[in-house]
Amino acid sequence: MSETVKNIEAISVFDMLKIGVGPSSSHTLGPWRAARNFLSKLKDKNRLELVASIEVDLYGSLSLTGKGHATDIAVVLGLTNADPQTCDIEEIPITFDYITNQKLLQLDGVHLIKFDPATQIHFHKNFLPFHPNGMRFKAVLNDGKVVYETYFSIGGGFFVQKERKRAARKQAIFECFPRPISKATELQAYCERDNKSVSQIVLENEEYLNDPADIDSRLKDIWDVMLDSMYTGCHTEGTLPGGLNVRRRAFDTHQRLQKGADYKNKEEWITAIRSTEVKFREILKWVSCFALAVNEVNASLGRVVTAPTNGSAGVIPAVIMYYLTIENHQADFQHIKKFLLVAGEIGALFKKGATISAAMGGCQAEIGVSSAMAAGALTELMGGTPAQVLIASEIAMEHHLGLTCDPIGGLVQIPCIERNAMGAIKAINACEMALETDAKNVKVPLDNVIETMWQTAQDMNSKYKETSEGGLAVNVALSDC
Repeated sequence: MSETVKNIEAISVFDMLKIGVGPSSSHTLGPWRAARNFLSKLKDKNRLELVASIEVDLYGSLSLTGKGHATDIAVVLGLTNADPQTCDIEEIPITFDYITNQKLLQLDGVHLIKFDPATQIHFHKNFLPFHPNGMRFKAVLNDGKVVYETYFSIGGGFFVQKERKRAARKQAIFECFPRPISKATELQAYCERDNKSVSQIVLENEEYLNDPADIDSRLKDIWDVMLDSMYTGCHTEGTLPGGLNVRRRAFDTHQRLQKGADYKNKEEWITAIRSTEVKFREILKWVSCFALAVNEVNASLGRVVTAPTNGSAGVIPAVIMYYLTIENHQADFQHIKKFLLVAGEIGALFKKGATISAAMGGCQAEIGVSSAMAAGALTELMGGTPAQVLIASEIAMEHHLGLTCDPIGGLVQIPCIERNAMGAIKAINACEMALETDAKNVKVPLDNVIETMWQTAQDMNSKYKETSEGGLAVNVALSDC
């Protein structure tokens, strides 16, 4: 198994940074989007109103950790055609409970069919070929005809159907890009040839796909969701759902750091934080608090930004906030825009050359990649050269190589939430080291570390790839949590 079409994909920043619902981009957002795609195919062939029943089969990692990752909830919401980017988060459990209790589903929101998630969503431990996150949707029509579609959720909310003809279409798109990039060396060569920063090169590619005003609008939406998830996480106390009884920690940490201060909204909140001088130890606490906050929101089926995945959604927001609150109190949207552009491109390099799916590569593919994205982006804002941007990304990933994915109880909580805080701190540290590094002295280029990560992913035992069959998942009893 390997992710194909690596070196010819034209991946947008908006592919790497998607607004969606937690707790997992591969196990929640991907299946949700695949279910909506299945609806589209039924509608395109005028079959939607002919559907008598629906069956969903989940395979491999989607089965082994599907309950903990809310995969069943995701496919049901997808079949109603709810939009994960805009749907009312508070309505998700209400809608799912109603469908479960009434055993009725409003397919695409318009066609009522009988549907019982307990008997019509099937969990299979066997793996389909191509990718560990396989799923199959089956619709039985009124005339008895059966319609099948098989999908694979490959991380970051991406889904594909199979290794196929898409390659030719992607090749055409890629070759029309002003500056096609498949490797870090190509990105650096463009920067040096044109005397431009990484963010400038990335923006020119993005402008081929999107109107400049639309780019700004969408990036502002992404930042607003990131900021909102940090604010919500810092102001929500209690216990996370799922049965592990994990207490939310961001609230308590935030209370201690704020020393009792209270603010009416997130705008007042961020303004106050940015005007506060803090000591080194408090910096570590703030960065950790921001990262924990996002992933506690993610773990409770809240809205976050995949960066590049839901499980690693807290790293990039935490590092941006570090820059805004510690390094540059005068920073504005243009700084955030540059950060997101650079981060998106670094993430795309990993997706093309390796994987961003924990089910394929373990947690190195999620926290490792997010830390590399954040490290490179921060380095540009801190005045680093394009070469130093890539050095920072390499350092961050190098020290995540081999990191396994072993969630206790199949939930995106332990050790996932804390790992976001660690990934953010490593990103900042990697940036500082890169800024002190002369590119001529680099021994391990970013492309080599991406290749090494992919080789490590292939060598890693499957029980450490988001199956909850190894590591902490089997060495820590659920009763002890």
